[in-house]
Amino acid sequence: MPLGALTGGLVGQCAGRSTFSLREDNLWAHHLIEEARMWEYEHSVETTVTPEAIWRLWADVENWGAWNAEIEKIEIDGPFGKGARITMTPPGDDPVELRVTEAVEGELFVDEARFGDLLLRTLHRIDPVGRDRVRVVYRMEITGAGADEAGPQIGPGITADWPDTMAALIELARR
Repeated sequence: MPLGALTGGLVGQCAGRSTFSLREDNLWAHHLIEEARMWEYEHSVETTVTPEAIWRLWADVENWGAWNAEIEKIEIDGPFGKGARITMTPPGDDPVELRVTEAVEGELFVDEARFGDLLLRTLHRIDPVGRDRVRVVYRMEITGAGADEAGPQIGPGITADWPDTMAALIELARR
């Protein structure tokens, strides 16, 4: 349920923005907002590529570098699915530990990374949009203490390559 619906419309939010407005006299809404501060970003692409072709590439973690230029090295600790741990090293950077928290074959997977009090949650989803068409969606949510400040600082750098990465994923899935 959207945050605005939970607070009776007192809260305004949009993707990539972490500022909120509320009536000063509503302490309940203020408490809810303090608990729900986040930074979010979503990018999607429509395609005729089959969900199975996209899923095959997602599940083949050790070859993510073939379609994601921001991966220098990647390892997974077992089969791709809920509970799997992935170590991903961006070029010239330290390794990032990811945990797959949800995986539904042919539909979606969610990975999470923790950095202190921050939780970076990325949803990768395939939505049917019509006959022989799907929408591939990537959505990042950064939550936790300081997310309203840290999110706008780190989020855009993390998600900047998503349009190119998703285009490469779709192109490889067509083959």
